[in-house]
Amino acid sequence: MAKAQWLLKQTSELLPVGYFHLVFTLPHQLNALILAHKKILFALLFKVVSETLLDFGCTRLGGTVGITAVLHTWDQTLKDHFHLHCLIPAGALAFDQSRWIKARRNFLFPVKALSLVFRAKFLDGVKRCVDRGKIQIASERLQQLRKKNWVVYAKKPIGSPQTVLDYLGRYTHRVALSNDRILKLHNGQVTLSYRDRRDGDRKKIIALDAHEFIRRFLLHVLPDGFMRVRHFGFLANRAKKHALPQCRRLLGLNPALPEIPKRTARDLWLELSGIDLTRCPACRQGTLVMIAELPKLCPWDSS
Repeated sequence: MAKAQWLLKQTSELLPVGYFHLVFTLPHQLNALILAHKKILFALLFKVVSETLLDFGCTRLGGTVGITAVLHTWDQTLKDHFHLHCLIPAGALAFDQSRWIKARRNFLFPVKALSLVFRAKFLDGVKRCVDRGKIQIASERLQQLRKKNWVVYAKKPIGSPQTVLDYLGRYTHRVALSNDRILKLHNGQVTLSYRDRRDGDRKKIIALDAHEFIRRFLLHVLPDGFMRVRHFGFLANRAKKHALPQCRRLLGLNPALPEIPKRTARDLWLELSGIDLTRCPACRQGTLVMIAELPKLCPWDSS
């Protein structure tokens, strides 16, 4: 339901251009540090990735790009795997907002250059946190991380608005584990299905001790109030009120955003699940009308 309601709002903000999907991954050598300082380092990850992409938009496209960034903290077996998914419209708004600058159809920015800047910015940010006494990490460890290749992955560009919406929903409202992946609970073990990316995306199973399963699942609890979906560039909340209508105007659309269709929770649930909440739960034919709820009897009242 949350995903469906969020997507209704996002539909009005889609632009008639292709979208690029980039993934920025932190090396596993930082996992322990991140788990000890989630709020600080997750916020740093958003800051560094957005700055990197905005810098490349400035130097390579000559304008401001729009970014929707989503934090993920897990891999398929629920281990800690910290990365940021970014969806970016294929183009940029000129700094004077006088024109839309189109990106190349199948290429946005070189991933090797992105990874170098991403690494430098993140480790510089970590160093500042160390200098301010917010976190602790040995300088030798930082030097080792500066020599390591960091991963930025660019997926195939996304075309139609409907496909973009599917991506938005898939990456913004996922949790570490969906119910259909839990295959069995038996003898203190939880059996899960997962896809092995290193083995041709083959579907496999893994059995975890219940305590290990809970430990892994709780790795992905975010700090209270932490927003795992954020927008930057011309999609930033403080900018899009004026920038997004201008993008639409330059792309030949009505600058006013389309109205979001009003749907009740009942209508959304019917669309998502096929279950009509107004149907009588007994006969499944009549219409259920709630008149009143009978008070519960006291436990000692046998009448």
